[in-house]
Amino acid sequence: MLDDRYSLAFRLYPYARHADQDAPAPVRHPVVVMGGGPIGIATALDLGLQGIPVVVLDDHEGVGQGSRAICFAKRTLEIADRYGCGEAMVGKGVVWNLGKVFHDDRKVFEFNLLPEAGHRFPAFINLQQPYFERFLVEQVRAAQAKGAPIEIRGKNRVEAVELQDDHVALSLMTPEGPYRIEADWLIGCDGASSPLRGMMGLDFEGRVFEASFLIAAIRMTNASFPTERWFWFEPWFKSGASTLLHRQPDDVWRIDFQIGWDVDRKEELKEDNIRARIDAMLGRDVDYDLVWSSIYTFQCRRMKRFRHGRVIFAGDSAHQVSPFGARGANSGIQDVDNLGWKLGLVLQGLAPERLLDSYDEERCHAADENILNSTRSTDFITPKSKVSHLFRNAVLDLAEHYAFARPLVNSGRLSVPCTYDALSLNGPDTLSGGPARTRVGSPCPDAPLGDDYLLRHLGGQFTLLVIDCDGPGDLQIDGLPVAQLSLSAQDDRTGALRDRYLGAAAQAVYLIRPDQHVAARWDSYDARALRAALRKATGKDPQ
Repeated sequence: MLDDRYSLAFRLYPYARHADQDAPAPVRHPVVVMGGGPIGIATALDLGLQGIPVVVLDDHEGVGQGSRAICFAKRTLEIADRYGCGEAMVGKGVVWNLGKVFHDDRKVFEFNLLPEAGHRFPAFINLQQPYFERFLVEQVRAAQAKGAPIEIRGKNRVEAVELQDDHVALSLMTPEGPYRIEADWLIGCDGASSPLRGMMGLDFEGRVFEASFLIAAIRMTNASFPTERWFWFEPWFKSGASTLLHRQPDDVWRIDFQIGWDVDRKEELKEDNIRARIDAMLGRDVDYDLVWSSIYTFQCRRMKRFRHGRVIFAGDSAHQVSPFGARGANSGIQDVDNLGWKLGLVLQGLAPERLLDSYDEERCHAADENILNSTRSTDFITPKSKVSHLFRNAVLDLAEHYAFARPLVNSGRLSVPCTYDALSLNGPDTLSGGPARTRVGSPCPDAPLGDDYLLRHLGGQFTLLVIDCDGPGDLQIDGLPVAQLSLSAQDDRTGALRDRYLGAAAQAVYLIRPDQHVAARWDSYDARALRAALRKATGKDPQ
């Protein structure tokens, strides 16, 4: 159910006839993206900004409707900043750092997500997914105006795919009839139900949880709740077995009620029944408008492989998790961040095709980590036996009084980026005394650089970060450009650069990947070591 005043269905790319529909033979494109949601648009933007022609096919004409993803983590904001919309997201979003956990009518404890000082972006914002999609499409338009070869074709539904050795053939349907095109590479970003996955006879592996949650998005202009994440286990107002409350932009608050498994969805979605739950929680004297409602169940599953020849899956089409911890859209954007530079190098002839196998390796690793954390959250929130229920409530009781029990409370471990420990692209880590948080495989943490920030100078290409020692300057290795960023910890009065990148070391050299993950690090610059690490990071020297 959707209130028209809350509709965010921006019609951003209406159907228009394309020359491909009149071509005598199917036109071949380097990359075709199936799905115009945030993962598909971000993929097109990433590739298009590299100068790679890409076509997005969407069976709609713009941004979808409803709450869907609402929590965007700092890592997503950092990636979005490279695409040009990080600041717009923060400007529109609701920044929050404090979360509170309740059991019945008692506050068990509270937690603060605010990271240490010296980060450009906050730990989390709340922002309805349609706004994120619109900001991405606006960046596509800006990039197109500067010559980026990106197309978005609305009302172009993919009806069939045929996999060949060196391309994929696609059959499309439009309001004016069918036509065919071909793609060197097809990227599946068509969501959890993924028609592409179905066309290829592929499926997920993992768990389906027998629990249902009712989403109710309401508008309250005089809400008394602070801008915090509140989670109730067995709430006193009896509107569900658990309840989650989040504030969103536009005076909208999203409430998730756990309502059980064997429920009559049609009955539960009647407005009177939804209002009865909300009134029990807020009180009948609270004035609000009901603007969105839905019921969801969830799964913690993924495809066995994300790459199938010339077809690659990303986002919800590749993996699904429960909403607890905000790991869906956030992990999907990290998929894009990982895939974009690798496919770009392959298409530009700067890396072998086998580099794309590392996308499967690294993002399956990340999906497993997300599924593990999401499953643990779900099992804690929805205990499956009397014994697990007793244990859960005992932990909550202890956590109210004793700090040692609080880490055991799991109302949704919030999304953090994955570290690619011990995976195939990793180079050497010989920085004596280097911090564990910036070990090889880890995402780079931000740090202040005077009035600027470190991550604004990293990403999009390989970069040699040189701290308090000599480096070679910008160079090319096997035709691949490597930029150099030379810094001194002595110039950082906050100490963040030293703490995050030097630790006990006096100096350091880092090789940073285009997705801001550490590829290798050393005590000093060595030309042969750098070349070997770069070849490994680009798949030229398979292990």
